[in-house]
Amino acid sequence: MKSILFKIPKIKNLKEKGYLSKNVRRQLAIYYFFKIFFGLNRESKFAVNFSTTVVCPENIKMGKGVEKSFIVSGNCYFQAINGIEIGDNTIFAPGVKLISADHDLDDISKHSATHPIKIGKNCWIGANAVILPGVELGDNTIVGAGAVVTKSFKEGNIVVKGIPAK
Repeated sequence: MKSILFKIPKIKNLKEKGYLSKNVRRQLAIYYFFKIFFGLNRESKFAVNFSTTVVCPENIKMGKGVEKSFIVSGNCYFQAINGIEIGDNTIFAPGVKLISADHDLDDISKHSATHPIKIGKNCWIGANAVILPGVELGDNTIVGAGAVVTKSFKEGNIVVKGIPAK
């Protein structure tokens, strides 16, 4: 029977990526269960929490250490129609929304083309934060819980919070 949809990572690979904590192993097992039996996030080449939705996962570029955050943080929504680039060691809290494309104002069945979302290295995106199309965040940026980021903060080493984020 050769109908396996994916390869289960070897223990050596899990050790190299730092995935052997009890919580991460549990989330990986749940991820594979939902991927196999229910087809959730089947197109994704990386593991994500079973309660997270990923649209156009092929347009997501992520640095080292980011994948672990995708596994642990649930109830997130990553829409990468125009692309999402995430720097090394960036982490996400539960409920984060990254939305890289708006609907076209003339035809809501289409999406407007824009720049991708770019998040720098060592950033922390707080619970239920929303990052909208074309936003760029510099290295070491912290986005407060519940913030809606509508514009870029390229300078880095800052904390942004509020609606809209400032």
